[in-house]
Amino acid sequence: MNTKVIPIVAASSAEMVSLYQSEAKIQMRSVTGWFAGWRWGLVWFTQLLFYGLPWLPWNGRQAVLFDLAARRFYVFDLVLYPQDVIYLAGLLIISAFSLFLFTAVAGRLWCGFACPQTVYTEIFMWVERRFEGDRQARIKLDAAPWSAAKLLRRGGKQTVWLGIGLVTGFTFVAYFTPARALLADALAFALSPAELFWSLFYGFATYGNAGYMREQVCKYMCPYARFQSAMFDRDTLTISYDAARGEPRGSRPRGVAPASVGKGDCINCTLCVQVCPTGIDIRKGLQYECIGCAACVDVCNDVMDKMAYPRGLIRYATQNSLEGHWTTAAMWRRVLRPRVLVYSGGLLLIVAGFVASLAMRAPFRADVVRDRGALARLVEDGRVENVYRIQLMNATEAVQRFRIEVDGLPDAVVASSRTIEVGATEARWVPVAVQITPQAARSLGDGAHPIHFRIALQEAGRTAVEVSEKSTFVVPR
Repeated sequence: MNTKVIPIVAASSAEMVSLYQSEAKIQMRSVTGWFAGWRWGLVWFTQLLFYGLPWLPWNGRQAVLFDLAARRFYVFDLVLYPQDVIYLAGLLIISAFSLFLFTAVAGRLWCGFACPQTVYTEIFMWVERRFEGDRQARIKLDAAPWSAAKLLRRGGKQTVWLGIGLVTGFTFVAYFTPARALLADALAFALSPAELFWSLFYGFATYGNAGYMREQVCKYMCPYARFQSAMFDRDTLTISYDAARGEPRGSRPRGVAPASVGKGDCINCTLCVQVCPTGIDIRKGLQYECIGCAACVDVCNDVMDKMAYPRGLIRYATQNSLEGHWTTAAMWRRVLRPRVLVYSGGLLLIVAGFVASLAMRAPFRADVVRDRGALARLVEDGRVENVYRIQLMNATEAVQRFRIEVDGLPDAVVASSRTIEVGATEARWVPVAVQITPQAARSLGDGAHPIHFRIALQEAGRTAVEVSEKSTFVVPR
């Protein structure tokens, strides 16, 4: 007879965790170091671009403007129309391949250094430290009763946070409405309902996400944290704790050799936890909450320097290199593996194709549409006439002149004006009448016949660019 042993767990060891329990507030400690310097460098770079581009003049307008009302998108010298959505698809593909490549090489580099959530959290944390002090001072302030000093610190912080959020929302809208006109309307309290709504919406989204939600966005709202593991492998560089070197951990006086006290290099100072923006302990291994900001690397290296131990207890490393105790050179040779080379090659080809497509892009677009109000008719001398509408879209900021010709049918001629002028960045519908002789109509027979429109851009009396558009010519019975 078989018996089954069921272990009994003492009641004192059981722990009840509520699914709706609110998490403790994470108070990050400030950190300096090589990676912190890179992170702040990217904060400055991205924010100078974001806040500066709407105010950068270019050809008498702002450099980057997505004018939805006029259906024009200006990106420096580029003038794009909704029909150019293929370029948006190209940018999204490039972004996706870049994400795959960077993640395969070094994990969540985007999250840790350039993601807007990380960037604005850094900015808001800097403001918080200016008003409330570093980690210990903020913890004490949280526990202190309300007073005039506490109200002044908290009020000042909230005011600056709101100001940053509103400026961010205003700047976002300024990419869709000319910034100078938008500022004049804002100062005159004359913003349109849509402009006011989106300015406040993005302003308060920035305020809430960077001021309060912070790590909650990265842990629960961002989908990247959930599917990043699909792009990791054992040769991906991630923020790693070298347990073989650090364990067993424990405190000891400065300068004491670890072996002399029977411990590893980790002194269990917990600073790596205190500087983590998501509040994890990297010593427990890689966790999906880790955004790869390397703040723990900077602070641990600083501790190792003070203890006179070698740096790198926490560092960028791969699983294989940690388990195999590889040298840095051996680790990097494996990082540049076939998977990474394929991603790199694919990304280079896509970028080259995207740039070439932009460089060879025609300075205008043309679409031919048959006039449904007059499909075919007989005119003087028995000629057969079809009427078309041609949309000419000038993709430059200079006046363009076009010459319209037809071919593909015998004796076909353009009976209306052959020379058309289109203003800068203008989209214009032009009626065009095409006629054929009675003899040509009899030789063709009844029905629809293919015809080609040749639209030629004229510059200095010569054809600079020519495009051909297909249509049909109807010969009535």
